Amino acid sequence: MIEIKPAITVLMPVYNAAQYIGDAIQSVLQQSFADFELLIINDGSIDETEKIIRSFPDKRIILINQTNQGVAAALNNGLQIAKADYIARFDADDICIRERLKTQYEFLQNHPEYVIVGTDVDYLDMNDEFVFSYTSTYTNEKIQQQKFITCPFIHSSVLFRKEAVIKAGGYNIHAHTFEDHLLWPKILSQGKGCNLAEILLRVRLNPNSITIDERWRNNRFHSIKKQAILKGDITEAEGEELTAILKKQDTQKIKEGSYYALLSKKYLWNNYQPKKARFNIKKTLSFKPMDINSYALLILSYMPNQVIQKIYDWKRRLIN
Repeated sequence: MIEIKPAITVLMPVYNAAQYIGDAIQSVLQQSFADFELLIINDGSIDETEKIIRSFPDKRIILINQTNQGVAAALNNGLQIAKADYIARFDADDICIRERLKTQYEFLQNHPEYVIVGTDVDYLDMNDEFVFSYTSTYTNEKIQQQKFITCPFIHSSVLFRKEAVIKAGGYNIHAHTFEDHLLWPKILSQGKGCNLAEILLRVRLNPNSITIDERWRNNRFHSIKKQAILKGDITEAEGEELTAILKKQDTQKIKEGSYYALLSKKYLWNNYQPKKARFNIKKTLSFKPMDINSYALLILSYMPNQVIQKIYDWKRRLIN
């Protein structure tokens, strides 16, 4: 019997994602582009994640269970199992817009010189309320210039050619929380990349997400990450050091505090709503009462939007 090869593998690593994974799966199954497999790598979840996945009867869903090894290992496992030549990354707490797969697939089909394409995204809070829209760096030229400075893609928004990632060696299992940023320069050395000026994904921020306000990470974490991205590699010893840092910071206080800190900034810099910013600043201070940065944001929240944007533009110029 000849195995039918799908056009796209939607690759979703999951860990204790019961709260949101049903919505995430539903958004994939409702895509206008139907020629895909949804490959879910369950990375040792101990909640109701597996039960919810199995409640969907769609034959395009492939569930693989593994012991808890981390996101990068789950992704590498998925890359080896994936049947399609195109991989759409997706996370278990996000939502795909209906035309996402169709739009990105057609772009790569029509532009063979491109190896990866991302999109703009909307960010939601843990209650599904809109926070801000993320405007990407669009052109290949600009992305190639910035790839070692800022992460050029929202990880769960990308569609890439599997061959390019395999050739690059896959995801580095030691680059905890930035395995994608370490991978992109290796992919972009093989071809072009861009982001589409369309919102094709909704990313949900929540306290249990791996994405937190990195200002809450310590100096050693930032030092290891910066050097790893600049040299394009990270050692096992450095990875173990990162693991120790992340485990030490795996507390509800840091998770929730950094979540509200992130919302505070977004409601000032990206979607000027000073009252919501102040609400989240006060929530942040309840977890970290002596946080100088939060007090600075609190003062800024009483300034006009024009002043806030000038400060934000100045900060971005410093980074770039």
